Amino acid sequence: MQVHLAGQPAQPGRENEDFAAATPEALVLLDGSGSPEGMESGCRHGTAWYARRLGVHLLARLTDRSDRSITECLADAIVETAALHGARCDLAHPGTPAAMVVAARLHGPSLEYLVLGDSLLVLEPKSGPPVVIGDNQPFEAGEALLRSVVEAEHGGAERAALRLRHALAVRAVRNTGRGPWIAAASPKAAAHAETGFVRLDSLRALAAVTDGAARYTGTFALGDWVAALRLLAESGPGALVGAVREVEAADPRCELWPRGQAQDDATALHALI
Repeated sequence: MQVHLAGQPAQPGRENEDFAAATPEALVLLDGSGSPEGMESGCRHGTAWYARRLGVHLLARLTDRSDRSITECLADAIVETAALHGARCDLAHPGTPAAMVVAARLHGPSLEYLVLGDSLLVLEPKSGPPVVIGDNQPFEAGEALLRSVVEAEHGGAERAALRLRHALAVRAVRNTGRGPWIAAASPKAAAHAETGFVRLDSLRALAAVTDGAARYTGTFALGDWVAALRLLAESGPGALVGAVREVEAADPRCELWPRGQAQDDATALHALI
């Protein structure tokens, strides 16, 4: 694979909670599940720390353990990362650092892939439309609360309170069987990822994007996935992230394009097969 990637934090100077890395044989993309300011997590390390270490461990597993399935590789990486926290972190806390995960690797004549959470893997076949994988764990109560956040006045106390309420509601049920699954401290989450194989000779390219970068086709509707893949191929992931940033900068109060956050960490990865 020939891989290109780019990412930006939500604000200049702010820590980026996304993580992306690749080799010619494998790639990983993680979107750390950040918390509203002041919200407890039980961890002294933070979301960015977690996403980076889980990503590095997962990439290592993908490249040196071909005998383990991609699901098992993620489970192993979660266990290894949990061991790094130490006794001062409460991994049973519902707010413990977590991340969405996209991973893919070459596996004989096929591409093996995994998606957990609301980040996306987009496969570009040599014929036919793009195939979008991920964001398939609806949580209706959380989605209703998020709509309330979007409808509230940007920058107001009501919006901040609703955002905190939404975050608490999601964290109370995630990884419990009553809500979405996400990579955190328990390896059980890996079994709930969407996985599969696709033949390499049927693929032209693939893309992986966090939800901040997926605003290109989603929230802002700047183009469909055909257009997004063309932009990635012709101008690179930085161009897609830049296009998203331009729209966000033009609408800082979320009036033209209602959304939960004015800007979000945005990372995109593009690989030619």
